[in-house]
Amino acid sequence: MTARGWFLFSLMGVVWGVPYLMIKVAVEDLSPSMVVFTRCALGAALLLPFALRQGGLGRTVRTHWKPMLAFAVIEIIGPWWTLTDAERHLSSSTAGLLIAGVPIVALILARFFGAEERVGARRVAGLGLGLAGVTVLTLPHLTGGDARSLAEVLVTVVGYATAPLIAARHLKDVPTLQLITPCLTLAAVVYAPAAYLTRPAAMPSAEVLAALAGLGIICTAIAFVAFLELIKEIGPTRAGVITYVNPAVAVGAGALFLDEELTLGIGVAFTLILAGSVLATAAAPKREIRRVPWSTRQTSRADGRVESP
Repeated sequence: MTARGWFLFSLMGVVWGVPYLMIKVAVEDLSPSMVVFTRCALGAALLLPFALRQGGLGRTVRTHWKPMLAFAVIEIIGPWWTLTDAERHLSSSTAGLLIAGVPIVALILARFFGAEERVGARRVAGLGLGLAGVTVLTLPHLTGGDARSLAEVLVTVVGYATAPLIAARHLKDVPTLQLITPCLTLAAVVYAPAAYLTRPAAMPSAEVLAALAGLGIICTAIAFVAFLELIKEIGPTRAGVITYVNPAVAVGAGALFLDEELTLGIGVAFTLILAGSVLATAAAPKREIRRVPWSTRQTSRADGRVESP
């Protein structure tokens, strides 16, 4: 990986580890629709001047509107609401750990997008470990009545795993700003009516406003530009490996700022999910190319000269 790739990877590992904390803070006083709307509207407002300065934004949207619409729905409009709503009942640490399953799901889905990656014993073992980690993490919540929240996080995981594959296959030639700005704008428009109907009666606290600002500026505007550049730099599957780092940041931030409990179950799930993700997305070993016997056999020509085929 290049120095630029490592920089983007490190940045994304941290920047997309803190949204779970900020969402948890914001959703205590605001509806999920209001949180998603504010996040998208703020991100779009910050990026729009730069996208317009590049020129050709309208032409880009007209040419690529179908995959851009798919990307917006699968990456933003659906997953951001389901994740935000789920965090009304799940801790930010649990949500962050469950999202760590994105690389595993991405590996499975990549085969439906024409990827020619072999799934050997190592990757199968990784899938099994990751599934075991998710099971350890989710069983207590199933008995506590949080099945809906877990299903919402699963929707988010599938969306996060699918959208980069769409971007890599159909939108790789679209400038980053001209892709993400229309998508964020569309998401803001979609959630505007629900956000208005569920608006708070009083001004939110300074803590909530800071969380919203962080979500819109750091975790949306800056993070999306960096993430799409990372996809172009190292590809969608390897870019998804940032979720190895995200859970550690999410768990640490939840424990530090929200006093979320670090249980043995969380530790076991953390280990299993990350180990499974590493194994499931590890590059397959290069097979040694061996010459078949006839490829090195010399043949004689009629004129007595010797040549190799």
